[in-house]
Amino acid sequence: MTFELSKEFAVELQRAVDKQDNVFIKNTLEGVNSADITETLEEFSSEDSRYVLSLLDVEIGAEVISDLDDDTLKKFLKIYSPQEISEYIEVMDSDDAVDILNEMSTDIREEIITALSNQEKIDHILDLMRYAEDVAGGLMAKELIKANVNWTIEQTIEEIRRQGENVTQIYSVYVVDNYNTLLGKVSLRKILLAKDGTKIKDVYTDEVISVQTNEEEEEVVSVMKKYDLEAIPVINMRGKLMGRITIDDVVDVMAEQAEEERQLMSGISEDVEEDDSIWLLTRARIPWLVIGLIGSFFGAELIGQFEDQIVLIPILASFIPLITATGGNVAIQSSSMIVQSLATKSVFQDSNLKRLLKVIAVALLNGLLLSLLAFTFSYILRHNFEVSIVVATSLTCVVLLASLSGTITPIILDKLGINPAAASGPFITTANDLLGLAVYFLVAYFML
Repeated sequence: MTFELSKEFAVELQRAVDKQDNVFIKNTLEGVNSADITETLEEFSSEDSRYVLSLLDVEIGAEVISDLDDDTLKKFLKIYSPQEISEYIEVMDSDDAVDILNEMSTDIREEIITALSNQEKIDHILDLMRYAEDVAGGLMAKELIKANVNWTIEQTIEEIRRQGENVTQIYSVYVVDNYNTLLGKVSLRKILLAKDGTKIKDVYTDEVISVQTNEEEEEVVSVMKKYDLEAIPVINMRGKLMGRITIDDVVDVMAEQAEEERQLMSGISEDVEEDDSIWLLTRARIPWLVIGLIGSFFGAELIGQFEDQIVLIPILASFIPLITATGGNVAIQSSSMIVQSLATKSVFQDSNLKRLLKVIAVALLNGLLLSLLAFTFSYILRHNFEVSIVVATSLTCVVLLASLSGTITPIILDKLGINPAAASGPFITTANDLLGLAVYFLVAYFML
């Protein structure tokens, strides 16, 4: 029967924790995926979560702790001693272990590492801590299966048994020379089907895609998506095999990138969660709100410059929301398309000139269609031919200009090394509100 996480289950588990019903807790969580346990315990207090984990195998506990989000993890680890944390670190993959150690102060981190009994694990952790978190070296794990090119099949199988004790998932066996230089890879299928006495050099393939330790995480994601890889080896500048990055680590990076872009597009300037403090949430939101407020004042001042025209033809004021909303929507659509295109970084991507020509063509077509609808509804509702012409003409110009600004702004930000997703938020909507108002009143001024 498939386990189903529900509110009722969480309440029942909480009741068992309160009663310290160890038998129920063990039986209930037996065979449950660690990710489901993590999701359940994130709703519990740190003390209750610790109590539940104390009843489970250390390996399961390590997986649960590895899956906790950063904020919950920081709170959770405060109630553990360095010795207790080291017991979980001992059975974790090296990359997950380093992620947790990076949340600690230097003193506690050293205590935990000192408490570890596995010297190979210590060496792996110290090696990984040299790399920044946002490069391939910071994403990789040291645990992998490798075979010397001169080994026989029998030697390789024996090494797979030995090395495999520390590797959770085996995707490929990487082939190296006597100096640990990556030469290629060989599948488990080829190893199992090869005759006794066959050497690895006779069955491996030298076609292997790898990344260097200093490669940016965005590039790692791009490579693994492009070639549909479940794991990718990491080498240093001299070609030596240093570790591997698995698909679960890449999915985490993709989720972080998507969250960052979503927050930028929403006008949130910091990485925050719903349960963060009121001050932190306010600080993250207020910058773009202030910019929007200032933009609105400029908009009010711009409308004020045409006060005489509005007094003479009051009906002009009723179409201001139509102009600003349409311009903002068009700009967001255009910028979102460009941001998505820039994220793929395809070598077959259209040139900037070709993009602009396509944007102009689409904008003209959209502008004409929207203008026709606007003219029709305006004339039906207001019975004023001249004003309807002004609205339709203004809308065509606004759609064209908003499309161009929504296209150009992300490209410029990308060239400047700024996340282009910032162009899809309040910045571009505020700018296009001002642009739309200016175009609308200038058209009205000259035509009426």
